[in-house]
Amino acid sequence: MAQHNELGKKGEKLAVDYLLKCAYTIEERNYRFDKAEVDIIAKKGNTLAIIEVKTRSTIDFGNPQDFVKPSQIKRLVKAVDEYIAIHKLDVEVRFDIIAIVKEGKNYNITHLENAFYHF
Repeated sequence: MAQHNELGKKGEKLAVDYLLKCAYTIEERNYRFDKAEVDIIAKKGNTLAIIEVKTRSTIDFGNPQDFVKPSQIKRLVKAVDEYIAIHKLDVEVRFDIIAIVKEGKNYNITHLENAFYHF
């Protein structure tokens, strides 16, 4: 497996562990619809948090959250609409980014709630 794929998988695991510690339940991982993949669908209370995980080994080229593009956001929204319809959910929906940067042997995790409003 390519090193960046391993880093991405490690980042998703760290994000899940972080969310569980913050009292979220994990509903889905790597949910796919059409051309979109939702990294994590989590729930806390009556809020469904759609989590895009971005992991980088350095911030030399920008912060991880800067790599979420408008076209990706559009695909994620479409996938989540389908997920909600299929499961007949009546919940608040929030789109978050968990940005993870490797710093030596440690990882710095930043949880940006309602992240798509920042674009």
